[in-house]
Amino acid sequence: MSKAKKRKDPHDLIVAPAITEKSTLVSEYNQVVFKVARDASKPEIKAAVEQLFGVKVRAVNTQVRKGKLKAFRRILARQSDTKRAIVTLEEGHSIDVTTGL
Repeated sequence: MSKAKKRKDPHDLIVAPAITEKSTLVSEYNQVVFKVARDASKPEIKAAVEQLFGVKVRAVNTQVRKGKLKAFRRILARQSDTKRAIVTLEEGHSIDVTTGL
């Protein structure tokens, strides 16, 4: 049996743009920050961004943010971990994240 890797839909890989103060500061360096699926790899993220937005990607850096422990009415709960991708675009390319997909 061959283990063929199932192609993932780009809309499933790129969850949402991360719109924060820091993400707007890095846009100055031609970078965009996205929330991505936990199992997404760097080549998959690169291909998804190039396909969805029609831009050329130079590099992809990822980080996993550990979930926090929160309390609500004396009940402790752990928030889930999230993964973010910082995508560096080639010169001359840009993405306007406020327009959506």
